[in-house]
Amino acid sequence: MTTMPFPAREYLPVLRELTGAFTERLRDADLAARVPDCGAWTLADLGTHLGNVHRWAATIVATGESQRQDFAQGPGADLASWYRESADLLLDALEAATPEDRCWHFGGTEKTKAFWFRRQVHETAVHLADSGSAHVLDPAVAADGVDEVLSVLMPRVTRWHPVPELPGPVSLHATDTGDVWTVHPGEPPALGPAAAGTATVEAPARDLLLRLWKRTGPDPRVDGAAAAALLRSPLTP
Repeated sequence: MTTMPFPAREYLPVLRELTGAFTERLRDADLAARVPDCGAWTLADLGTHLGNVHRWAATIVATGESQRQDFAQGPGADLASWYRESADLLLDALEAATPEDRCWHFGGTEKTKAFWFRRQVHETAVHLADSGSAHVLDPAVAADGVDEVLSVLMPRVTRWHPVPELPGPVSLHATDTGDVWTVHPGEPPALGPAAAGTATVEAPARDLLLRLWKRTGPDPRVDGAAAAALLRSPLTP
């Protein structure tokens, strides 16, 4: 079983590893290649997006205040170096931050800087998978990403999407870590105690994470109409 969330500073080495792997992907892969789970984007578009997300988050962490998203900023000729600079700006801002300090964010949890340590790890992990990298995500990190979707982003789902209509509770089982989450119907749905006779979704933690972010991948084992409804419903920005 995974203790979630991690203490904020424990996300930093994970973020360094993930941003390093993403940098290498940008250096080694065809930047004109399409990214199947990101519409019409190429790998260059994905790298530009993630670099700008890092810069946006770094400014929020440094100021504690909401910032306008400027995703039109171009990386110039050397995308990998520009992305690495973006990641370093974020890592430096997080290193200098006190996680308990007040800070704006868009999630459904206490408004502190700790949010951004976790959020940027999972933003990077999902986009690293989008890039086609062979990087192997630690199952405990993947399980924490599932928990972030269900405990931090799902409470704010109506900010982005209609309320998911679930005919009953759903239990999600990470088969590699042993973690279990039970989602109960509501406006919005919410995590709650285990319940008898719930619908179920079972898969390794990474596969659950990617499916909750509406990425393609191995099909989880799904039992029950409520489970199918949850997987159809958008829960993330």
